[in-house]
Amino acid sequence: MGALQSLPDEPEYRDLSEKTGFSFEQIGILHKRFKQLSHNEDTLRRDDLNTIPDLSCNPIRTQIIEAFFDKRNFHQNGEGTVQEISFEEFLVVMSHFRPPALDMTEEQRESIRREKLRFLFNMHDTDNDGTITLEEYRHVVEELLSRSGALGKETAKGIADAAMLEVASISMGHMEPDEFYEGITFEHFLKILKDIEIETRMNIRFLNMDTTNLCK
Repeated sequence: MGALQSLPDEPEYRDLSEKTGFSFEQIGILHKRFKQLSHNEDTLRRDDLNTIPDLSCNPIRTQIIEAFFDKRNFHQNGEGTVQEISFEEFLVVMSHFRPPALDMTEEQRESIRREKLRFLFNMHDTDNDGTITLEEYRHVVEELLSRSGALGKETAKGIADAAMLEVASISMGHMEPDEFYEGITFEHFLKILKDIEIETRMNIRFLNMDTTNLCK
């Protein structure tokens, strides 16, 4: 993919458009951004994303970056992570942030929604065991709260634990005092977010770029 140019009639563009739903123009823009981030190399590494200013203050920066190197997000039913990604893999991950087309059927829209939620679930299921555990959930909430500077680590931890109990009551219903809550499964995750319009809310800002500095 490193030799991909900006000609819209290239077979590579048609193939990528079919895989991701992006237009030729969008693929061209994303390819320029990819080359800028990778310093004109054919692959992108974690360090390349770590230097993005818009990500530096994001409390879940680590999860966002790791999502780009998680094989589960490449549409290939893979597991584990990689050290670097090609433009095609970058584009496939980016497609999770693409809003649904207006002319989609309800079935297609529901499929897109489920795919986006699976992507979000994978971001927090860091050990790939099919469950977001209390520890994983606590880590995310602690990061979100403690980074604000208004709350101490212990206070953030207490809020995270209380939030997890609330999640358990939503996904599991009544629980006995001695019953252990193993964590959030993907089906529980769907249930928790059933009223959230995630299809149009997932977006990514760090692709903003100064077009005067694009790699040629």
